[in-house]
Amino acid sequence: MTSLNPSPRTPASPQQLLSEQVRRILSAPVYDLAIETPLQPAPALSMRLGNQVLLKREDLQPTFSFKIRGAYTRLSRLTDAQRARGVITASAGNHAQGVALAAATLGMQATIVMPTTTPSLKIEGVRSRGGRVVLHGESFPHALAHALALADQDGATFVPPFDDPDVIAGQGTVAMEILRQHPGPLHAIFVPVGGGGLVAGIAAYVKYLRPEVKVIGVEPEDSNCLQAALAAGERVVLGQVGSFADGVAVAQVGAHCFELCRHFVDEVVTVSSDELCAAIKDIYDDTRSITEPSGALAVAGIKRYVAREGLQGQALVAIDSGANVNFDRLRHVAERAELGEQREAVIAVTIPEQPGSFRAFCQALGKRQITEFNYRYYPGKEARLFVGVQTHPQHDPRAQLLANLAGQGYQVLDLTDNELAKLHVRHTVGGHAAPGARERVLRFEFPERPGALLGFLERLGKRWNISLFHYRNHGAAEARVFAALEVPDDEVAGLPQALDEMGYRYWDETQNPAYRLFLG
Repeated sequence: MTSLNPSPRTPASPQQLLSEQVRRILSAPVYDLAIETPLQPAPALSMRLGNQVLLKREDLQPTFSFKIRGAYTRLSRLTDAQRARGVITASAGNHAQGVALAAATLGMQATIVMPTTTPSLKIEGVRSRGGRVVLHGESFPHALAHALALADQDGATFVPPFDDPDVIAGQGTVAMEILRQHPGPLHAIFVPVGGGGLVAGIAAYVKYLRPEVKVIGVEPEDSNCLQAALAAGERVVLGQVGSFADGVAVAQVGAHCFELCRHFVDEVVTVSSDELCAAIKDIYDDTRSITEPSGALAVAGIKRYVAREGLQGQALVAIDSGANVNFDRLRHVAERAELGEQREAVIAVTIPEQPGSFRAFCQALGKRQITEFNYRYYPGKEARLFVGVQTHPQHDPRAQLLANLAGQGYQVLDLTDNELAKLHVRHTVGGHAAPGARERVLRFEFPERPGALLGFLERLGKRWNISLFHYRNHGAAEARVFAALEVPDDEVAGLPQALDEMGYRYWDETQNPAYRLFLG
């Protein structure tokens, strides 16, 4: 991703940097538009974790995200001449809505460049707040480059989504409220991290007033740009960025943000997509509100941190940063939440292909609840079952289930962490490849938009026969396809080059045990 400010002017020392940023935070006029959000207890989660968990409800802002704070602060400090020329930004959603509403409130024109893959909910959110939407490019870097070009062309002021001292200052007002709302002992504040504006602002204010309070960033495992930068001692660009938590899908932390984070953020923890789904459910159980995946990062991070440290009896704050999620994405969230909570195991089991085998297997499971059961008859002496079984991380963990079944003579393969199995195989169990088939099995991701699947098939072309295909639209920015291609032996060597030329992310899953058991 292109850096917004490759060479920020920084004070001579970390303390001067800190003082300057806190001065900006204290003078940020966020309450002209934003609200002071509640710091809400999460009683069920607190009881389960043995710590006091408090949710900072930034999802309750007028644009359902904390981004309104930084956007309004930046726009409020423009000159009259700049306001007359209007503003422009690039964003996949939350910053865009903040800029649109802030500009409308201040009486100026806002142009928002958004990737063509942006969920419709966020596009309509910008338009409903008076913003002019320009859809350009398949990813944020393309939208950013176009926005910068338009700013130069039209003389509009570009408003960075995170890498700007005034934007950071607006986000830092979240910390002002937290310390005022909870003046007592506080172990740590957990903050979702994308480009780093929110965590930089919170870290600056907290370390200035309460340096004993830890500030812990939380990133998805596949979008950990701040963690990678801290490890390297400098900003790095991630080669690939995951899209499930689209609100933090950033390849490089901001320059201004990194200068603050490297001195004042205590650590960064990462979490999986399944853990995010579980955290969304945790927040719903305690608040009856639906959080977007990036908004649930902090809760997922608290759970990971408490388990790692064995922490008990401490006060922990999670920033619930946003609620802009397409409704149809909730199918995927609900499907994966139990896995993320370690309350479901997905397993492959081999049983004799004979009468009474199903009943015997169910008896072997005992009173455990079966959540999924897939089987199709295939001639032979053995049958393969794809099974979901309820577990409990403390009382009946997955390892105990696997050991019990193995002890009763069953061949069991744990697929709980196998992405191919969870995304595709569970929906395609039903038949094996034809004898002698030369299948190469692949998993693809490509930008989701109208006509995307047809475009994918056209790029794939007619060179090889498709012998297996599974596609499922989860309402996310990325479409996921599972396909088997019949590739003659003499063409296998040229397959990687042909796939690379398609321009999509892909994984060769030909040796994946889930495929080989059920479909190969």
